[in-house]
Amino acid sequence: MPRLIYSTLFYLAIPLVWLRLLWRARRQPEYLQHLGERHGYYPPASPAPLLWVHAVSVGETRAAEPLIAALLEQYPEHGLLLTHMTPTGRATGGELLARYPGRVMQAYLPYDLPGACGRFLDHFKPRVGLLMETELWPNVIAAAARRRLPVALINARLSARSLRGYARLKSLIGPALASLSGVAAQTAADAERLRQLGAVDVSVCGNLKFDVAPAPEKLQQGALWRQALGARPVWLAASTREGEEALILDAFSGLHVPELLLLLVPRHPQRFAEVAALIDERRLPFCRRSDGTLPSSGTRVWLGDSMGEMAAYYTLADLALVGGTLLPFGGQNLIEAAACGCPVVLGPHSFNFAQASEDAIACGAARRVSDAVAAAAATRDLLNDRQRLLGMRAAATTFSQAHRGATLRSMQLVQRLMALRKGR
Repeated sequence: MPRLIYSTLFYLAIPLVWLRLLWRARRQPEYLQHLGERHGYYPPASPAPLLWVHAVSVGETRAAEPLIAALLEQYPEHGLLLTHMTPTGRATGGELLARYPGRVMQAYLPYDLPGACGRFLDHFKPRVGLLMETELWPNVIAAAARRRLPVALINARLSARSLRGYARLKSLIGPALASLSGVAAQTAADAERLRQLGAVDVSVCGNLKFDVAPAPEKLQQGALWRQALGARPVWLAASTREGEEALILDAFSGLHVPELLLLLVPRHPQRFAEVAALIDERRLPFCRRSDGTLPSSGTRVWLGDSMGEMAAYYTLADLALVGGTLLPFGGQNLIEAAACGCPVVLGPHSFNFAQASEDAIACGAARRVSDAVAAAAATRDLLNDRQRLLGMRAAATTFSQAHRGATLRSMQLVQRLMALRKGR
């Protein structure tokens, strides 16, 4: 009954969903591409048997990369279907098509409506389904269960805040979790919270993001930038969210460190122009990455209005402020910074990466601050204490290396699912 009510409300909300697509397409026209896929209508599928990985957007797609590589190596007779919900996720996943020609295909996961989910599964006929992180769609999971398709939640995480929200929908979410063939949680705390909601077969496998190796060409790009800028210190504000840029720019203006370069990289590309206007309002000399020129000695802010270059930015920077932590968004991924050996400063809100954040602070790779002004002050202090900053850099590298191995543990679950499928 709860799923019936949910489906009915979803059907009634479809006009609003389409209006939201049109609204988002004002800034990202890609939202109006592949519209049939949103309702379960697709071009011809691959004749090869498919393994299905769902990665909703950019972060989940990046996290899935080591798992996808392991799947394609372990099951050479299979192709891989990679689904998304956002155009940026699809663009990020598109890089895998070139890396594995003929082995990977992409599509949008349809809206969570019974008919659309059934058409999706009947069209592609995947052998197993792997949903990344917290993608709990009741009708997708129910449709898979009816078709005896093993589905697992991989790299699963659930913050205490999200648990409180999902608990209000436990009659809907609980059965979906209980019908999964397995859950690979990032941490023991995530595993316990998922069990509280109804998950049954839960194991702790770690965070796949630790297994994502920065692309060598991005590391080289960052090193070249560093060489070009010389000894000039660089403070990176990485993957910032709406409302944070103004706070960071004001705190940066109050530092009075003329040689310091602020490298400001908004999380969402549709906000690049908006953030450029914020910089311009403060009359801070700036340039844009998209212009193809490096900052001059008079440039105060470099706007990182590009996609897929975060590893290069982290390699260039002396220190990074992780976006999404100044305001209650829950924080972005600090693990990529650690993989590049970049120390980080975190605001008070890091519940999306709670365990990783606390571990990074405990080992000296990260530092917690209360607000943007404190972040700017911490940056100034650390830049003036090079030995401490070098210690944080070494700690970041050690932290990254010590937490690897989630791919191998997750693959053990996948192997069990494949065996389960053969037995049916």
